[in-house]
Amino acid sequence: MNIYKSIYFSLFITLTGIFAYSNAQVKAGADALGTKSYDDYETPQFCGTSCHVDFYQQWKQAMMSQAYTHKWDEVEYFKLAIPHAEKDEMVAEVKAGCNGCHAPISFLAGDVPPPLPEMNSRANESVSCDLCHTVTGFDGDVPHNFNFISSPGNVKYGPRDNSESPEHETAKSDFLSSGDFCGTCHNEMSPFGVWVKSTHLEWKEGPYSKQGVQCQTCHMTKAKGITAEMGEEYPDAMQHLFHGAHDPGKVKGTIELRIHSDIDEAEPGETIKFTVALFNQKTGHKFPSGSVEDRIVWMHLEATDADGNVYHLPVDKKGFEGEEYTISSDVLAYQDMGIALDDADFPGVQRDGVPFGDRIFRMPYFDPQGRMTIQQWNTASLGVDYRIGPRETKLETFTFDLPFEIAPGKLTVKAVLNYQKLVTPVAEFLDVKEEAEIIVVNDHYTTVQILE
Repeated sequence: MNIYKSIYFSLFITLTGIFAYSNAQVKAGADALGTKSYDDYETPQFCGTSCHVDFYQQWKQAMMSQAYTHKWDEVEYFKLAIPHAEKDEMVAEVKAGCNGCHAPISFLAGDVPPPLPEMNSRANESVSCDLCHTVTGFDGDVPHNFNFISSPGNVKYGPRDNSESPEHETAKSDFLSSGDFCGTCHNEMSPFGVWVKSTHLEWKEGPYSKQGVQCQTCHMTKAKGITAEMGEEYPDAMQHLFHGAHDPGKVKGTIELRIHSDIDEAEPGETIKFTVALFNQKTGHKFPSGSVEDRIVWMHLEATDADGNVYHLPVDKKGFEGEEYTISSDVLAYQDMGIALDDADFPGVQRDGVPFGDRIFRMPYFDPQGRMTIQQWNTASLGVDYRIGPRETKLETFTFDLPFEIAPGKLTVKAVLNYQKLVTPVAEFLDVKEEAEIIVVNDHYTTVQILE
């Protein structure tokens, strides 16, 4: 071996060793528990009180800043997840794991379970500025279950390669501008190997990702402005508003709604069929998405005759497998909450909390016993996926046998699509009624002339 080959070989061995050593030190996902300290990360207040003032104010209003302190998340974690994890080895990992996305700095610091939000610890920072801007990639083939790689230090990563800061070094990261970055928390697999959150995967499989439209395109919209108080103005500063499932302005108008009848005039006793077309023209993933076990989207149809009499129209059945979970009825569900509540005979609560016969756009989650659950960590299987995909149109029909006593004149039939972050019976049972706020996604009406 000549001297040059010897040098190259030695250099190769050295670099290979360094690379292998570095990879061995990289911890992500569940393996990252306790590998960092709180002192490794700046507080959001530090970032926001001198340099990134406007972004800090935006972040404070977004769910990113409330991922740990939001009341429903607190109730779900401390009242359901932790007690359940302590009783069932199969789901024991969620006691720490929930914090990987909801209080990631606490998770990385090994402070799990974190103090209650009322203690005002650093867990309350939720998904903070320094957490995101120190992420360098993810570990594995698919971003999910907080498998991001956090590399805290003086280098802060962002979407630009020409930015300068007097406080820290900066570096461009294409990863931070990619949907894969979002997927590290917006994809989740349950301990049973079931995808219980798949917003990123839905986007990946849909039409928008193929066109280069990233999650940030819609959830971190761009505008002319500065990114730091002393910085230059950019034509495309990415806003840190993170509009999503908790923002009525984002939810409203997501689905276009149109209703029409098969005839324009009818006599009492005749039958009319109404068709409603629902078009998802706004989301790059399915609607609803994210915490699908909690969400409920349903369509309600009412006919009002000329005398003001109101008739509720139930949806026509289509006959597909699992359809019973997509039409509201008088049934109980969520019995597995009894595990955390120490009530082996817990009967459950009403499944839907919406008028019986209304069409529901959902995907049911089932526990190991085959019961419908709102506990994603206890999800062993999924039911029919009857959500509305990106750019998908669903048609629903409603057959109305006109009563003989219906008033002659104009009959107005209105379709309303409603959305709730949490089904009402669960929200009332766990005393988080604010989660059951009804947001009207869209509505439309048509008329039929009722003859004498």
